[in-house]
Amino acid sequence: MKLAFAPLALVVVLVAGCGGGGGSSSSSPSAQDWANGLCSAITTWSDSVKTAGESLKGGNLSEGDLKKSSSEIKAATNTFADDLKGLGKPNTDAGQKAKDAIDQLASQITKDVDTLQKAVDDAAGQGAKGAVSAAGSIATSLSTMSTQIASAASTLQQADTKGELEKGFRNAPACKKLSSG
Repeated sequence: MKLAFAPLALVVVLVAGCGGGGGSSSSSPSAQDWANGLCSAITTWSDSVKTAGESLKGGNLSEGDLKKSSSEIKAATNTFADDLKGLGKPNTDAGQKAKDAIDQLASQITKDVDTLQKAVDDAAGQGAKGAVSAAGSIATSLSTMSTQIASAASTLQQADTKGELEKGFRNAPACKKLSSG
């Protein structure tokens, strides 16, 4: 499960490697505020999923632990998707592309968590073998989500031709915390 989280810090590094630029303010959030919201959402989700996954470590995995962890992961991921959708469009030239990329990410992770939940539900009543299989499905789903986050970061980087988002990510406090963590 530990490997599933490795790409998260990479996301900020990828996005922050774009170039220079600046943003202006209007009813849309500034690039920095938008980036701060995105990094905060990633940090909250990652911390929640790590905490939920703690009971899946070790050799004595129970069906109760599995159900509890999957419920916590599902709740954290649904909150993450809502947070992503709530970011809106940053006030940059690439704002609509950024919003579209993040909305797509929200849809993808929602589908992934539904797949994760189905694997857990299918394993119910199968004892230890089912629990181990479902735990593997959880790890795979989380790895897929991390890859999708990295892909969204790459899309943001490509769309940010003027470097406005990059500057926002570089200056956002939550992004600094995420990249140093």
